[in-house]
Amino acid sequence: MEIKDLSTEQLEKAANMLKAIAHPMRIAILSFIEEDKKLTVTEIHKLLNIEQSTTSHHLGILKDKGVLASKREGKNTYYFLKHNTLRQIIECVSKCAQ
Repeated sequence: MEIKDLSTEQLEKAANMLKAIAHPMRIAILSFIEEDKKLTVTEIHKLLNIEQSTTSHHLGILKDKGVLASKREGKNTYYFLKHNTLRQIIECVSKCAQ
């Protein structure tokens, strides 16, 4: 499928996903999750050395825009990429930033 084949609604959704990703802290979050990992808020905030509330805020945005999904297991909620093809975007951003 090519971009020209996408509906206005699909283009809007894609743009919103890219806007959600376009933040330094969210790119950092995705760099940890993109390696087939499922991480909790606590694990992510410790990896990034930021407040847990800030981490939750960024995770909420990524989840709301369809970038991440979550699964509750016991008292923990694990976050992971909703679509594995997003790995290509994350990889591209990483390579382009070098």
